[in-house]
Amino acid sequence: MKSATGLTGSGSRDWFIQRVSAVVLAAYTVVVFGWILCHGDFDYAQWSGFMMTLPMKIFSLLAILGLVAHAWIGMWQVFTDYVTTRQMGPSASGLRLVLTSAVIVAVFVYAIWTIQIFWAN
Repeated sequence: MKSATGLTGSGSRDWFIQRVSAVVLAAYTVVVFGWILCHGDFDYAQWSGFMMTLPMKIFSLLAILGLVAHAWIGMWQVFTDYVTTRQMGPSASGLRLVLTSAVIVAVFVYAIWTIQIFWAN
């Protein structure tokens, strides 16, 4: 019987995905803040022009997918480590299910919303 695991079913793969996603998110942050620093007095049209270029759309998609993976793995680890029967009593399993479901819904909604923002126009 396979137990419920993080994203990939393997702790080492989850660890690797979380590290790679962190690097993608860090690079995205550097690019966005770098652009802001180089264009200190910008308006919406300039910002939109920058963010809606094909490279930034693709980079933003990679960043949101990285954020989804990073958040899911991290929250799954927190829930399985700290929302336990030993620490919270017999209601821990139900609470963990509710929390895990909430994270799944949230990351799914945020991912779809982001994809709509960048690709629906």
